Amino acid sequence: MRLEPLLKAEITLAAPQEVGDTPHGRRRVIPITGGSFRGERLAEFDARYTLETDDRALIYVRNFGYRHGPAEVIRRLAAGEPVDPALYYMRTTPRFETGAERYRWLNGLICVATGARRAAAVELEVFAVQ
Repeated sequence: MRLEPLLKAEITLAAPQEVGDTPHGRRRVIPITGGSFRGERLAEFDARYTLETDDRALIYVRNFGYRHGPAEVIRRLAAGEPVDPALYYMRTTPRFETGAERYRWLNGLICVATGARRAAAVELEVFAVQ
């Protein structure tokens, strides 16, 4: 197996929305307010969003992953403090769907990503598994 860099993304976030304790655990939703992405083959987390390329193609993304670490590190992240990403685990598995002919090659990819949480953004580095 070989990991090939696919794209880098920076996603800006709004204040968290506390859904509360549900039958499946405590739920918190963090709205995505914008962002950008770039990659060698592209022009520009459970999260679902749409990327719009510089040539106006739409790419639907379903991105599932995990972030965990020591309690103190997670507390600092929740408080919006800067934390070295090496101190916690943040990995996702983005899945891409598009009808745009020039980006259909994305539809069949298996991808993994590493992430870093910032005060008002999430940074992802996405790799295609080859």
